[in-house]
Amino acid sequence: MEDNRQDEIKEFATFFITSSEGEEIEMAVIDEFEYDKKSYVAAARVVGDGIDEEGIYIYRVKVGEDDFQVSKITNKFEYEHVVQAYMEMDEQE
Repeated sequence: MEDNRQDEIKEFATFFITSSEGEEIEMAVIDEFEYDKKSYVAAARVVGDGIDEEGIYIYRVKVGEDDFQVSKITNKFEYEHVVQAYMEMDEQE
C-alpha cells in the first residue's frame, strides 16, 4: 500500500519555497489556472508521501519549456482578486 501513496505524490509537480523562518518547504501543485491574462497555481504542502489538504496557497507562475518558476503574490489587491477568482472557479466545478 505504501507504493500507492508514493505513486500518488508523483502525480503532482512540486516546488520548494522558503518560509519566513528560512525553512525549505516542498509544495505540490494541485491546480493551475489563469486570471487576468496571468498564470497561477494553487498548491498544498507536501507531508510525508501525501499532501496537506487543509491549506491551499496561491502563487503566480511563469511556465518555461522544461520548467516553471513560482513567485509569491506581494500585491494585496492582486492576491485578494486571484483568491476570489479561484474560489469562484472551484465552486463551479
